[in-house]
Amino acid sequence: MPDLRPDILTQRLQALLWLGFAGGCAWLLLRLSPILTPFLLAAILAYIGNPATAWLARRRIPRALAALLVILGLIGALVLLALTLVPLLQKESALIADRLPAALSLLQNKLDPWLQKRFGIDLPLDPASFNALLRKNQEAAQQVLGHVLTTLGSSGLLLMAFVANLLLLPVVMFYLLKDWDGLLARVEDLIPRRFHALALRLAGEVDAVLAEFLRGQLAVMLLLAVYYSLGLWLAGLEFALPVGLLTGLLIFIPYVGFAFGLGLALLAAVLQFQGMTPLIGVAVVYGGGQLLESVALTPWLVGERIGLHPVAVIFALMAFGQLFGFFGILMALPASAALLVGLREMKRQYKTSSFYLNS
Repeated sequence: MPDLRPDILTQRLQALLWLGFAGGCAWLLLRLSPILTPFLLAAILAYIGNPATAWLARRRIPRALAALLVILGLIGALVLLALTLVPLLQKESALIADRLPAALSLLQNKLDPWLQKRFGIDLPLDPASFNALLRKNQEAAQQVLGHVLTTLGSSGLLLMAFVANLLLLPVVMFYLLKDWDGLLARVEDLIPRRFHALALRLAGEVDAVLAEFLRGQLAVMLLLAVYYSLGLWLAGLEFALPVGLLTGLLIFIPYVGFAFGLGLALLAAVLQFQGMTPLIGVAVVYGGGQLLESVALTPWLVGERIGLHPVAVIFALMAFGQLFGFFGILMALPASAALLVGLREMKRQYKTSSFYLNS
């Protein structure tokens, strides 16, 4: 008969209760995931902005005013970026629409005969067919857009939800920044004393990993934005600045950002130039950027402390995107880096346990 003393029964009951509590919290997070996005994004932005807020507070600026200044600075940077990119992208879109028929004529004269000779494929690439197809799809798109606008006008729930999240984000970020130290102190006070030292050590490791990743990744994004803009300008691309900035900023999303920037640059080069030489130049710029990021910038500025396998990166992007949408993709790698600290601690505990050593 196993020894089931009252203290052992109490410990097992407490363990079951804690497991049930953890399972309930996980279920609640999944159920509330649609409304958690602005709070999670605000927490990430507050974490990034906390050092600047603390620096201002040490200069005898009230913490609330320091938080407000940091948020206004972030909004100002986003507005400046939008004022830089949007007009350039509008101009690029107009030029693409003007030059697309000529590009289709070139493809019809070069690509269509080759496809017919090699594969027996006949592509309707002539401008007249394309314009007819464009007008047909434009009419269908206008009908769909009208239906969507009618639906939004009748209910307005989606638009209201978007506006509410947009307004909620700086409010939540302000209160998190203003009360950051107090919130951390309250969480620390709730930690059971026997786990207090371990929890503080793990929290310190998570903070070091996130700080190294988020702030280092920001520097990588800015340097790559400069590199791609300069490289595409040297390659003669008219829209070097918007394409380079977008590519550098989207590098934060692994694989997706690089692929989107490369595709946009190749499209702009096809519409601007004739022949393969400009396309090769664009490919060289992006190949050099990928090499620069993986060999120099990321190890130097971000470091190797995260150590996520490429398969784990893809899984994290898909999993967090499924749970939290677009913002889930943005926070997939930081969250995975934090979870990796816990997994490393679990591995260390397992390697030192009697179950492992005596097996």
